[in-house]
Amino acid sequence: MKNLDVITFGEPMAMFYANEVKPLHLVNSFSRALAGAESNVACGLARLDLHVGYMTKLGNDSFGKFIMEELNKEKVDTMGVRFTNENATGMLIKSKVVEGDPEVEYFRKNSAASTLNTNDLSEEYFGQAKHLHVTGIPSALSTGCHEFSVAAMRFMKQEGKTISFDPNLRPKLWPDKQKMIKEINQLACLADLFLPGMSEAEILTGLSAPEEVADFYISKGVKTVIIKLGAKGAYYKKGSEEGYIKGFVIEEIVDTVGAGDGFAVGVISGLLDGKSIQEAVIRGNAIGALQVMSPGDMDGMPTRLKLDEFIEKQYKVQNS
Repeated sequence: MKNLDVITFGEPMAMFYANEVKPLHLVNSFSRALAGAESNVACGLARLDLHVGYMTKLGNDSFGKFIMEELNKEKVDTMGVRFTNENATGMLIKSKVVEGDPEVEYFRKNSAASTLNTNDLSEEYFGQAKHLHVTGIPSALSTGCHEFSVAAMRFMKQEGKTISFDPNLRPKLWPDKQKMIKEINQLACLADLFLPGMSEAEILTGLSAPEEVADFYISKGVKTVIIKLGAKGAYYKKGSEEGYIKGFVIEEIVDTVGAGDGFAVGVISGLLDGKSIQEAVIRGNAIGALQVMSPGDMDGMPTRLKLDEFIEKQYKVQNS
């Protein structure tokens, strides 16, 4: 086994996205792709030439085989993927829109990935990685998944590895708002790097200013807080360093899904490359912008060459 730069885990799904701009129940033509916040991040980091491991459970079905093939195509390490005959692989369907967010319907209840539990945690596999990236989605799927998330984060912290956490709030998947806030904040406080959107931060803390949100989590032991502000860019705080980084100019919003995942890819890769916090946030803003200008959940995830060209072009436009 090779050493890993990053490891993540979650629920990858087979996504069927509409080829026609119609309500989902009227669509006759769909295309298929890989979807899932954590798989988006894994593939995005792999496209930047980082060695990424991905841990999940898949059903022993056609969707599970499809997902494995897609992950392997992206050069994501799949040694941590397990198959089961007991539960099916999750899937979703997504509408095509001209503006605004697409309509999305999930079919993931009792999916294979939702059965993840602490017995599935391979310390040997996770221990190979320098960095762990976690989202709040697995915790919404089942108690076992939440316990797995906590155990993985505690193990990596104990091993002296770095941890990033994106809340990726999915209120519809939780039984109630209070449980969501409690469990998501538990995970946030186990992370070194917390990456909420501002609307998520307000739900989790009741605070409306980025500076107050950052102070709230830093007081609980989080080292770095970066808050996504959409088109306005992002706010960051790390120790005595804090500030706002402007967003990039977006030519046309095609699909907003995956923008936050792209932001995480930029920040994580930047920090692992030894960039400053400001440079890492700039990279996060850049990949987030590329994502919203692209149709699929991860079509905008760039190679290093494309990323560098995009940032250089944007600076030329801003300084002309």
